Amino acid sequence: MGFLAFGINHRTAAVDVRERVAFAPDQLADALQQLREETLTQEVAILSTCNRTEIYLSQDHPDADALVEWVARFHGMTVDELARCSYLHRDAGAVRHMMRVAAGLDSMVLGEPQILGQMKDAWQSARTAGTLGPYLDRLFQSTFNTAKQVRTDTAIGENPVSVAFAAVSLARQIFSDLRRSTALLIGAGETIALVARHLYEQGVKTIIVANRTLERAELLSEPLGGRAILLNQIPDVLAQCDIIISSTASPLPILGKGAVERALKTRKHSPMFMVDIAVPRDIEPEVGSLSDVYLYSVDDLHEVIEENLRSRQGAAQAAERLIDLGTDEFMQRLRALAAVDVLRRYRQKAEHLRDQELAKAQARLEKGADPQLVLAEMARALTNKLLHDPSVQLKQMSAEGRAEALTLAQELFALDEDSHSVQGKS
Repeated sequence: MGFLAFGINHRTAAVDVRERVAFAPDQLADALQQLREETLTQEVAILSTCNRTEIYLSQDHPDADALVEWVARFHGMTVDELARCSYLHRDAGAVRHMMRVAAGLDSMVLGEPQILGQMKDAWQSARTAGTLGPYLDRLFQSTFNTAKQVRTDTAIGENPVSVAFAAVSLARQIFSDLRRSTALLIGAGETIALVARHLYEQGVKTIIVANRTLERAELLSEPLGGRAILLNQIPDVLAQCDIIISSTASPLPILGKGAVERALKTRKHSPMFMVDIAVPRDIEPEVGSLSDVYLYSVDDLHEVIEENLRSRQGAAQAAERLIDLGTDEFMQRLRALAAVDVLRRYRQKAEHLRDQELAKAQARLEKGADPQLVLAEMARALTNKLLHDPSVQLKQMSAEGRAEALTLAQELFALDEDSHSVQGKS
C-alpha cells in the first residue's frame, strides 16, 4: 500500500493561487467522491485552509499524474500552472510531511496549534464522506499521536509568536489569575480582535472595548459578553481596569499620564498592565515612569516574539527527531501489516491444498485402502504441493542472478536451524 501527499502552501503559492485551489466546506464531500471515482483512488482526504490545500491518498499503486490532472481540472487550471507551485511526497515522505504539518513545523507561524484541529477536521470529513479507509485512518491516527507527543515533549508551542498572544502572555505574568481581571481594549481592529479572543479564552472576567465609533466596539464586545464605550468615556472606567491594551490609528496619544495617575489613586496603587501596540503610540511614554504601571510598547513585544521564535527553533530540532521516529514506527507497522496479509493468503492457500489431499485420502480409506499407505501418500503429495510454487519461483530468481533471494529463503525457512536440529536427532 502506497501513500501520496500532494498540495500547495504559503511557501509555494501566492494567495491568489491558494484561493483558486481551495475547497469550500460545502463542496468537500462531492470533491472527495469525485476524486476517488475519477482517479480510482482507494482512500483519500483533503485538507484545505487559508495557507494550504493538501490531498492525502492511499492506493496500491498511487498515480500522481492522475491526481494532479484531477486537481487542475476541478479548479479550472492547467497541469503546468499547478505543477509550478505544488509539491508531492510519496510513501515515507508523505507520512513525514503529514506529521510535520500536524505538529505545526510546516506552518507560517512555527508551532501554531490550530493546524492540528484542521487536520482532525480533514480526517472527519473523509470519514463522513466514506473515503477514509483502514490504511489512511491508521496514518491519521499515527499523525495525531506524533503531533501530540511533539506538543507534550517539546516547547514548540509554549511561547507566544504573535503580537496579540504575546500581549496576553505578558499579562499573565503580572496577574496570575486573569479570571479576576478587567480588561480595557482601545480600538477595534484585527489585532485588538485577536487580543480580545485570547483574553476571553483565558477567562478574563470583564472586557471593555473603547472605540471612536460605538458600533464597531459593540460588534467586537457583544460576542464575548463585554461592554462597548466611546473613547471619551475611557476616564470613567480606567480605574476599574487591570489590563489596558491599545491599538488605534490615532495620530495623537489617547491615554495620558494625568488620567492614569488619577486612576491609580482610586485603585489605591493596585498594579495596571498596559500594552501600546499602536504606531504612533496611543499611550504617553511618561506613563511608564509611574509606580505600579507596567507599560510595554510594540517594540518590547517584538523583542519577546523574536526571543520566543529562537526558542521555538531550538524546540523544532527536537520535534523533527520525534517526527522521524513517528515516521519510522508507522512504516514498520505498515510493513508488518503487509507481512500479515501475505501470511494470511499463504495460509489460505495451504489450507485449501490440505483440504484437497485430505478429501482424497478419506475417499481412498472409504474404498478400503491401507491406512498407512494412504497417510504416507497424503503426506508426500501435500509436501510436494506446498513446496512446488516456492521451488519454481526460487529457481527462477536464482537463474536471473537475484542472489539475495537465496539468502532470504534460508532465513525464511530457518534452514540453518533445521539442519542443526536434524543432525542432533540423528
